[in-house]
Amino acid sequence: MTFDIDLPHRAVLGSHIAYREAGSGNGPVALFLHGNPTSSYIWRNILPHVAPVARCIAPDLIGFGQSGKPDIDYRFADHARYLDAFIEAEGIGSAYLVAQDWGTALAFHLAARRPDFVRGLAFMEFIRPMASWDDFHQVEAARETFRKFRTPGEGERMIIEGNAFVERVLPGSVIRKLTDEEMMVYRAPFARPESRKPTWRFPNELPIAGEPADVNEMLSEAHLALARSRYPKLLFVGNPGALVSPAFAESFTATLHNCQVIQLGAGAHYLQEDHPGSIGRAVAEWIAGNEARCSP
Repeated sequence: MTFDIDLPHRAVLGSHIAYREAGSGNGPVALFLHGNPTSSYIWRNILPHVAPVARCIAPDLIGFGQSGKPDIDYRFADHARYLDAFIEAEGIGSAYLVAQDWGTALAFHLAARRPDFVRGLAFMEFIRPMASWDDFHQVEAARETFRKFRTPGEGERMIIEGNAFVERVLPGSVIRKLTDEEMMVYRAPFARPESRKPTWRFPNELPIAGEPADVNEMLSEAHLALARSRYPKLLFVGNPGALVSPAFAESFTATLHNCQVIQLGAGAHYLQEDHPGSIGRAVAEWIAGNEARCSP
């Protein structure tokens, strides 16, 4: 397989989690959590901006990037379990969480269970319980595609056989054109059909109209905890966005405490690929400001 660099990894739960690391060990930890079908590679142009003010750690979720691919179901609870084990193995006692897509669901779930762990939360294109399909995505065609992803047989043909998440969803949700080299890195973990189960499972885990019930319950509780929380928050929004429109972002943040919104401009779902500099600089400034306010 071809990767941009060979990443270090931690042994966890009989497998391993690969991760990127940058910055000083003296600063607070910033933990970067990616979504589907990406990896820590999506943070590659953001970490250098944040490294001067934090110890940046960006794991590849289990089954993604250079992490192991154990024989598990790759359900949301599995990802939470492996992430918890990685955090423990790394000895991380507290962190700023920087997350996108399913990384936000993991961050919300983690913050609900361990509120003292969270120094702050920066997030974008986030996962939330949705009452109906009308609440999912800005584009009707995308809603229909995801309905097919969740249709038994059809979803497997599209994602496991056809690699639709890597070949269609990812490049179709970035405003600029990803380079051949970038696509090569994103393709590498999913070169064979049997390696694509993690990318198929995630759309089937989206909590839409109450299903799947366990994920819906976990994320409903996590969002209630998010609304009660007082730690600092930073929400990045693209226009038109995919899961989160500028208008929805404004109404959502009105329900939160201590949340700042940053409008990035043109963007869909994978905002890190279109606006790495803006995101990285804003996260660095936000962390530095929070740390200065917390200093005695």
